[in-house]
Amino acid sequence: MPRIPREVIIPLDFPDKAGALRFLDRFAGSGERPYVKIGMELFYAEGPSIVSEIATRDLKIFLDLKVCDIPNTAKGAMASLSRLPIDIVNCHTLGGLEMMRWAREGLESGGGKRPLLIGVTILTSIDGARLNEELGIYGSINGAVIRLARLAKEAGLDGVVCAPGEAGYIHQACGEEFVTVTPGVRFPDAEKGDQARSVGPDDARRLGSDMIVVGRPITRAADPVEAYRRYRGAFVQTR
Repeated sequence: MPRIPREVIIPLDFPDKAGALRFLDRFAGSGERPYVKIGMELFYAEGPSIVSEIATRDLKIFLDLKVCDIPNTAKGAMASLSRLPIDIVNCHTLGGLEMMRWAREGLESGGGKRPLLIGVTILTSIDGARLNEELGIYGSINGAVIRLARLAKEAGLDGVVCAPGEAGYIHQACGEEFVTVTPGVRFPDAEKGDQARSVGPDDARRLGSDMIVVGRPITRAADPVEAYRRYRGAFVQTR
């Protein structure tokens, strides 16, 4: 599989459909059709119908539900999600090899071309101290992320969610075609928020990110379209 085009993904982290659609209306007439992410907050509030409604706007969708359960339940969940008009969906690598394999099988049960399946490694809100002291996973974050990425590849996943600084190491370990989706990207003039391992979009590009997720610096901007264009201009360049 060739390496995918770079994308800036905007998370629709709104409490309801009205807020999400108002935000998307800001892009009407702009000529921009951003890749969007529907996470737990919006999906749990509105259900699967929000995915179908947003898909009618001809937008690509990353459904970010981080499926993590026993293998059979993960498989059933992915079988249900396979019927939605989505382009990317994810599960959690900490569910283990068998769970990821069963999740992939569930996603493939819908027939036709399945969406990309990526695995969440270590959340970008986690730093080294929390990894070691709170979670009891010893060693470096890089080491843990690469180990989980290799496990995801063995399970047949298409890529992982990781911090930008880990993307290059993951490509070295898992191949250039293995997709890296990286949150925690923001310009230095944006608030860091709860991201512990963040970098700028130009740095994310140099470090090997395939897709970056940029939330509050765009969704809370006075002009979201201009903010999106600024991030896209810094990140999406000819390889």
